[in-house]
Amino acid sequence: MWRYIGRKLFVYLLTFIVAVTINWMIPRFMPGDPVQSMLSRAQVSDPEALEAMTSYYENLFGLDSPLYEQYLNFWWGLLQGDLGISVMRYPEPVTDIILGAVPYTLALLLPAILLSWIVGNRFGAFAARSKILDNTVLPVGYILTATPYMWLALLLAWSLGIVAGIFPASGGYSFSLRPEFSWLFVSDLIAHWFLPFLSMFLVALGGWAIGMRNMIIYELEADYANYLQALGAPRKLIRRYAFRNAMLPQITGLAVQLGTIIAGSLLTEIVFNYPGLGSLILDSLNNRDFFLLQGVFLFVVVGVLIANFIIDIVYVLIDPRTRVQMTGGSS
Repeated sequence: MWRYIGRKLFVYLLTFIVAVTINWMIPRFMPGDPVQSMLSRAQVSDPEALEAMTSYYENLFGLDSPLYEQYLNFWWGLLQGDLGISVMRYPEPVTDIILGAVPYTLALLLPAILLSWIVGNRFGAFAARSKILDNTVLPVGYILTATPYMWLALLLAWSLGIVAGIFPASGGYSFSLRPEFSWLFVSDLIAHWFLPFLSMFLVALGGWAIGMRNMIIYELEADYANYLQALGAPRKLIRRYAFRNAMLPQITGLAVQLGTIIAGSLLTEIVFNYPGLGSLILDSLNNRDFFLLQGVFLFVVVGVLIANFIIDIVYVLIDPRTRVQMTGGSS
């Protein structure tokens, strides 16, 4: 078990190094100059002052150094927990900006991922043994899973937000309120959270329901299910075994789809102007803020790697066949 965890940690460490390197390279190959973008907002007209400020900020952000030095300085700062200073919100540190947006993103991601996975698997299992549910869940599931996150977010924002006026169509909370622990603010926060959550939940729900429905049907036609049925085992017991075996590919699918779900979350935040990491990515792109952009990407990469590592460990704990193979036995 510990040898398996050690191998996984080594693989994830290599993946982390490669991902961070690519993450550092992408902003620097983008068109535009972050310092010039910053000074253009300041509207400096004096050429000498502009030249002096350009030299000052390039030295401050380390952009006047060779690329290899910038890369080494980035790793040195990363190991110290320093992601640099934001160009867009100078002189605010990138870490503080990201930490302010992370709670909003996690408040969308965690409920949407967990609830869609649980509810989708349950609905798929029920649909596999009910013709009425199968004739309704399957077509709806195909429509939902084929729907882009951004398109469904736009549809919900237009229908329930703008036309019906039931929920707010943008923002994290009303501008007339200030963040505080009160029922008025919390209820307003939930109202702004609901539509982004619903769009992510519905898209993910369809995929899990279809996957579980197909896996249950496959398991019920497997040799062990036919053997148990021939022995006179109760149908409920056979379905219980089929559900447990069908859950294993769904856990693997959760690890595979995690990156897609997070990308969908970032796009959803942009549609609803929700103050999470997605909005930070859009703002940093518009303002050529390399440091904030690579900081957000870094957080996303680390989050995906940690979540996949946890899923790998959970898979080993719930699947006895994996543990047997690790100990050298035969299944």
